[in-house]
Amino acid sequence: MSVLADKARTEVLKLYGNRLRLRVCGLHREGNRLLMVRHRGINASDTFWCPPGGGLQFGESTREGLVREFDEETGLKIDAGDMLFVNEFREPPLHALELFFAVHVLSGTIRQGLDPEMSLDGQIIEEVRMMTFEEIKSYPPNEVHSLFGRCRSLEDVFALRGILD
Repeated sequence: MSVLADKARTEVLKLYGNRLRLRVCGLHREGNRLLMVRHRGINASDTFWCPPGGGLQFGESTREGLVREFDEETGLKIDAGDMLFVNEFREPPLHALELFFAVHVLSGTIRQGLDPEMSLDGQIIEEVRMMTFEEIKSYPPNEVHSLFGRCRSLEDVFALRGILD
Protein backbone atom coordinates (compact mmCIF):
# COMPACT_ATOMS: atom_id res chain seq x y z
CA MET A 1 0.00 0.00 0.00
CA SER A 2 1.30 3.47 -0.87
CA VAL A 3 2.13 6.20 1.60
CA LEU A 4 -0.80 8.26 0.27
CA ALA A 5 -3.16 5.32 0.77
CA ASP A 6 -1.92 4.89 4.35
CA LYS A 7 -2.40 8.61 5.00
CA ALA A 8 -5.94 8.50 3.53
CA ARG A 9 -6.88 5.44 5.60
CA THR A 10 -5.55 7.08 8.77
CA GLU A 11 -7.58 10.24 8.10
CA VAL A 12 -10.75 8.25 7.29
CA LEU A 13 -10.48 6.33 10.56
CA LYS A 14 -9.69 9.46 12.58
CA LEU A 15 -12.61 11.45 11.13
CA TYR A 16 -15.26 8.74 10.67
CA GLY A 17 -14.23 5.59 12.50
CA ASN A 18 -16.25 4.12 15.38
CA ARG A 19 -19.07 6.66 15.14
CA LEU A 20 -22.37 6.85 13.30
CA ARG A 21 -22.53 9.33 10.40
CA LEU A 22 -25.50 10.67 8.49
CA ARG A 23 -24.67 10.92 4.80
CA VAL A 24 -26.54 12.24 1.78
CA CYS A 25 -25.85 10.62 -1.60
CA GLY A 26 -27.02 11.41 -5.11
CA LEU A 27 -27.78 9.25 -8.12
CA HIS A 28 -27.15 11.08 -11.40
CA ARG A 29 -27.83 9.21 -14.62
CA GLU A 30 -27.00 10.14 -18.20
CA GLY A 31 -28.45 7.53 -20.54
CA ASN A 32 -27.01 4.18 -19.51
CA ARG A 33 -24.31 5.65 -17.25
CA LEU A 34 -24.23 6.60 -13.56
CA LEU A 35 -21.94 9.18 -11.95
CA MET A 36 -19.46 7.44 -9.63
CA VAL A 37 -16.57 8.47 -7.37
CA ARG A 38 -13.56 6.26 -6.63
CA HIS A 39 -12.16 6.58 -3.10
CA ARG A 40 -9.06 5.26 -1.42
CA GLY A 41 -8.69 4.55 2.29
CA ILE A 42 -12.10 2.88 2.67
CA ASN A 43 -11.25 -0.83 2.39
CA ALA A 44 -8.31 -3.22 2.18
CA SER A 45 -8.15 -3.15 -1.63
CA ASP A 46 -7.91 0.66 -1.52
CA THR A 47 -10.52 1.01 -4.29
CA PHE A 48 -14.12 1.86 -3.48
CA TRP A 49 -16.60 3.15 -6.08
CA CYS A 50 -19.81 4.82 -4.93
CA PRO A 51 -22.21 7.56 -5.99
CA PRO A 52 -21.21 11.09 -4.86
CA GLY A 53 -22.18 12.16 -1.36
CA GLY A 54 -20.99 12.86 2.13
CA GLY A 55 -21.78 13.85 5.66
CA LEU A 56 -24.21 16.56 6.65
CA GLN A 57 -22.95 19.56 8.57
CA PHE A 58 -24.76 20.76 11.68
CA GLY A 59 -27.71 23.02 10.76
CA GLU A 60 -27.64 22.01 7.10
CA SER A 61 -30.70 20.50 5.39
CA THR A 62 -30.33 17.22 3.53
CA ARG A 63 -30.82 18.95 0.18
CA GLU A 64 -28.33 21.72 1.04
CA GLY A 65 -25.80 19.09 2.07
CA LEU A 66 -26.26 17.13 -1.13
CA VAL A 67 -25.83 20.26 -3.27
CA ARG A 68 -22.62 21.11 -1.35
CA GLU A 69 -21.23 17.56 -1.54
CA PHE A 70 -21.81 17.34 -5.31
CA ASP A 71 -20.06 20.65 -5.85
CA GLU A 72 -17.09 19.61 -3.66
CA GLU A 73 -16.67 16.12 -5.12
CA THR A 74 -17.69 16.55 -8.76
CA GLY A 75 -17.83 20.26 -9.68
CA LEU A 76 -21.48 19.88 -10.68
CA LYS A 77 -24.30 22.20 -9.62
CA ILE A 78 -27.35 20.06 -8.93
CA ASP A 79 -30.95 20.05 -7.84
CA ALA A 80 -31.80 17.31 -5.35
CA GLY A 81 -34.88 15.43 -6.50
CA ASP A 82 -36.89 12.78 -4.70
CA MET A 83 -35.43 10.77 -1.85
CA LEU A 84 -35.33 7.17 -3.06
CA PHE A 85 -34.06 4.98 -0.22
CA VAL A 86 -31.97 4.73 2.94
CA ASN A 87 -28.91 2.49 3.06
CA GLU A 88 -27.17 1.39 6.24
CA PHE A 89 -23.46 1.23 5.43
CA ARG A 90 -21.64 -1.00 7.92
CA GLU A 91 -18.02 -1.77 7.21
CA PRO A 92 -16.45 -1.64 10.70
CA PRO A 93 -15.06 0.64 11.90
CA LEU A 94 -17.24 2.71 9.50
CA HIS A 95 -21.01 2.98 10.05
CA ALA A 96 -23.29 5.42 8.22
CA LEU A 97 -26.95 5.95 7.44
CA GLU A 98 -27.09 7.10 3.82
CA LEU A 99 -30.04 8.96 2.33
CA PHE A 100 -30.08 8.46 -1.46
CA PHE A 101 -31.70 11.05 -3.73
CA ALA A 102 -32.27 11.30 -7.45
CA VAL A 103 -30.19 14.23 -8.72
CA HIS A 104 -30.61 16.56 -11.68
CA VAL A 105 -27.54 18.41 -12.97
CA LEU A 106 -28.10 22.12 -13.57
CA SER A 107 -24.61 23.13 -14.73
CA GLY A 108 -20.90 22.41 -14.51
CA THR A 109 -18.38 19.97 -15.88
CA ILE A 110 -17.41 16.74 -14.12
CA ARG A 111 -14.06 17.05 -12.38
CA GLN A 112 -12.21 15.31 -9.56
CA GLY A 113 -12.99 17.29 -6.44
CA LEU A 114 -11.59 17.54 -2.95
CA ASP A 115 -12.81 16.50 0.47
CA PRO A 116 -12.37 19.64 2.61
CA GLU A 117 -12.20 17.65 5.87
CA MET A 118 -9.05 15.90 4.64
CA SER A 119 -5.53 17.28 4.43
CA LEU A 120 -4.16 17.86 0.92
CA ASP A 121 -1.91 14.79 1.15
CA GLY A 122 -4.70 12.69 2.72
CA GLN A 123 -7.36 13.17 0.04
CA ILE A 124 -9.47 10.09 -0.64
CA ILE A 125 -11.15 11.03 -3.95
CA GLU A 126 -9.14 9.50 -6.78
CA GLU A 127 -11.47 9.65 -9.77
CA VAL A 128 -14.92 10.88 -10.79
CA ARG A 129 -16.59 9.61 -13.95
CA MET A 130 -19.72 8.30 -15.60
CA MET A 131 -19.83 4.48 -15.63
CA THR A 132 -22.12 1.92 -17.21
CA PHE A 133 -23.79 -0.60 -14.93
CA GLU A 134 -21.65 -3.31 -16.53
CA GLU A 135 -18.48 -1.39 -15.64
CA ILE A 136 -19.65 -1.01 -12.04
CA LYS A 137 -20.49 -4.71 -11.78
CA SER A 138 -17.09 -5.70 -13.26
CA TYR A 139 -15.42 -4.72 -9.97
CA PRO A 140 -15.28 -7.17 -7.06
CA PRO A 141 -18.25 -6.65 -4.69
CA ASN A 142 -16.01 -5.19 -1.95
CA GLU A 143 -14.84 -2.45 -4.35
CA VAL A 144 -18.29 -1.01 -5.12
CA HIS A 145 -21.08 0.25 -2.90
CA SER A 146 -23.23 -2.59 -1.54
CA LEU A 147 -26.38 -1.19 -3.19
CA PHE A 148 -25.15 -2.58 -6.51
CA GLY A 149 -25.25 -6.12 -5.13
CA ARG A 150 -29.05 -5.75 -4.93
CA CYS A 151 -29.44 -4.74 -8.56
CA ARG A 152 -29.24 -6.32 -12.00
CA SER A 153 -29.56 -3.11 -13.99
CA LEU A 154 -29.36 0.65 -13.70
CA GLU A 155 -33.17 0.70 -13.69
CA ASP A 156 -33.08 -1.49 -10.56
CA VAL A 157 -30.87 1.10 -8.82
CA PHE A 158 -33.47 3.82 -9.34
CA ALA A 159 -36.28 1.46 -8.28
CA LEU A 160 -34.77 0.78 -4.81
CA ARG A 161 -37.04 1.94 -1.97
CA GLY A 162 -37.24 1.71 1.80
CA ILE A 163 -34.38 0.89 4.15
CA LEU A 164 -31.57 -1.32 2.87
CA ASP A 165 -29.57 -3.03 5.58
